[in-house]
Amino acid sequence: MDAYKPVVHGALDEAELARLGLRADHLIDFSSNINPFGPPESVLQALRTLNPAPYPDRSCLHLRRHLAAIHHCQPEAVLVGNGANELIHLVARALGEPGATALVVAPTYGEYAYASHLAGMRVIEIRSTVGNGFQPDLAELLLTIERLRPRLIWLCSPNNPTGVNLSVTTITELAHTCALHQGWLILDRAYLALGRDETGHDPLDHNSPSRLIRIYSLTKSYAVAGLRIGYMIADPDVIAATARFQPAWSVSSAAQAAAAAMLHDTGFLATTLPALWDASSELAQNLRQIGLTVWRAHLPFMLVHCDNAALTRQQLLVRGCVVRDCTSFGLPEWVRVAPRRPSENARLLAAWRDVHARTQV
Repeated sequence: MDAYKPVVHGALDEAELARLGLRADHLIDFSSNINPFGPPESVLQALRTLNPAPYPDRSCLHLRRHLAAIHHCQPEAVLVGNGANELIHLVARALGEPGATALVVAPTYGEYAYASHLAGMRVIEIRSTVGNGFQPDLAELLLTIERLRPRLIWLCSPNNPTGVNLSVTTITELAHTCALHQGWLILDRAYLALGRDETGHDPLDHNSPSRLIRIYSLTKSYAVAGLRIGYMIADPDVIAATARFQPAWSVSSAAQAAAAAMLHDTGFLATTLPALWDASSELAQNLRQIGLTVWRAHLPFMLVHCDNAALTRQQLLVRGCVVRDCTSFGLPEWVRVAPRRPSENARLLAAWRDVHARTQV
């Protein structure tokens, strides 16, 4: 695969739809891991009252102060970005070194490898499989770190696309091993807030090892992916080194206003997450009743086994439903499905029953 080829993502692609003669407003998107019960009214109100004339706050000072209070750190330990994706690329540029090794714990989000390649790094994957419950082999990971001494180690937990969540003990042990060999553990926490037992706090706030960098997203749980807002937490010197690569005004006034509204809205996640998990459980059960194999772990989205992920996606797409072909994750026999509201899930089930019935003929 071309290391510099753009990464495949979920969500609706207007160029693809135009080629197929389809309209986005006729489709239901199950390919994006976004809370279907958002955005909250508090965010919409903040956007309605926003004055778009002034430049944004370049340093996101007020937002960083709020995030620092949540995570029990200094504002200097927080960097706000144009989505978690920007931060991934900034970290790779700031800390990566041409010719050095980047270790990716896979299957996982494709931008880690892409950003590392763009920084001139050699990318090595260590993969888990469904046979071991998509659980990374900790012993193998530690030995690989000791052998390769990677400059960057990319870990997504809870993981996209498998939903597997590693314990704080495991993450801490990995971070300590990275530190022993002068590496950095970059931990993607983009989906932490969607966990069934979400508390609003990351247990790593109280036990964050050195050389651990944590990246968070605010767009998934609050359904504001179009605004692009994320942040990272690390030692202040790492934040300063990373911020040097960030363009001025990277985070818009709209994104900052929406983030402030989200963080002050304490009721939205408490209300919607139980409904999201109920919808997820019902959808998984109904998919299994069709005869499909479903994998779901610590997140509401799920993997569904099929003979050919690309074909299954196409068959469902022409029936009005978009799922995520996981071939780009190295899982060509799986599609990822993010639950939506019950009425929308019913449309997906009807489409899948039709596909399944036709393949059984």
